[in-house]
Amino acid sequence: MKITAKELAALLEGRLEGNPDLLIRQPARIEEADEHSVSFVANPKYQEYAYTTKAALLVVPEAMHFDRPVSATLLRVPESYSAFGKILQLFHVTAEDKRGIEQPSYVDPSAVLGENVYVGAFAYIGKQVRIGKNSKVYPGTVVGDGSVIGDNSILFSGVKVYHHCVIGSECILHAGVVIGSDGFGFAPQRDGSFEKVPQLGNVVLEDRVEIGANSTIDRATMGSTLIRKGVKLDNLVQIAHNVEIGENTVIAAQSGVSGSTKIGKNCMIGGQVGFVGHITIADGTRINAQSGISKSIKEKGKAWNGAPAFEYTDSLRSYSVYKNLPALEKRVSDLEKGNI
Repeated sequence: MKITAKELAALLEGRLEGNPDLLIRQPARIEEADEHSVSFVANPKYQEYAYTTKAALLVVPEAMHFDRPVSATLLRVPESYSAFGKILQLFHVTAEDKRGIEQPSYVDPSAVLGENVYVGAFAYIGKQVRIGKNSKVYPGTVVGDGSVIGDNSILFSGVKVYHHCVIGSECILHAGVVIGSDGFGFAPQRDGSFEKVPQLGNVVLEDRVEIGANSTIDRATMGSTLIRKGVKLDNLVQIAHNVEIGENTVIAAQSGVSGSTKIGKNCMIGGQVGFVGHITIADGTRINAQSGISKSIKEKGKAWNGAPAFEYTDSLRSYSVYKNLPALEKRVSDLEKGNI
């Protein structure tokens, strides 16, 4: 791909300082960039690289001040990290501009595919499936009967979407994601065995959801497991049946949410966090890694830590006491023995 500095400035609604006719071929890290690259500075501690980089174009914050000459053309924007993300997306979309149906693959005659859809080799598209325009289904992916994929969505290799699930527009499902597998529903019997409870619902992902590799979202027993718009899940995340996750919430790797729990919008959840079932988490909640959430969180915008979790600053105070317990125990023992 080739694009001029002037075209990038228009795309990002930024202000150029330097040569508008520079031809940019690739994005690059500021330390490794060459005379055809665009890079960026977001954190002031990396500002020193601006004086030595070979990059042709640097995306920088509007207010960043340089006390020495910079050889690169500068593209000033309100928020350089976000702007550079748009540049990466532009180059990524161009590099992955796949279209058409590869063979061997199977597309049921009743399926409806929009314009410019890509279906990779060994993919399976079931009965009554609908796939929106510009969406991509990579090799080895299965889309079950009656499922719907919106516009401009990407299902990478090995994704499995079970029957009658709904994937919105501009969603990204990474390799190995499973959408709509049965919820963990088993009824205990008098003889100690467990009888499977049929899982008749589905999974609904709204628009702009991204699911990391090998994550699983179980279908509802009845109704829908619901992932609201803008949610981002990391790799190896487990979402159980009838869970609801509010819009723009992010969950890091190896976290698990038990059945029927409802997580609010704009929450930030660290890695290896576990939630018990049938609880509610307030909007804007922040949860530290490896915490265990055993009860509902009702107050919005607070941070939590620990297992079981409690309010973040209280947990830090408690830990400062806990880590000193060996010394305190020795001091008490010495007092009892009269050594002090």
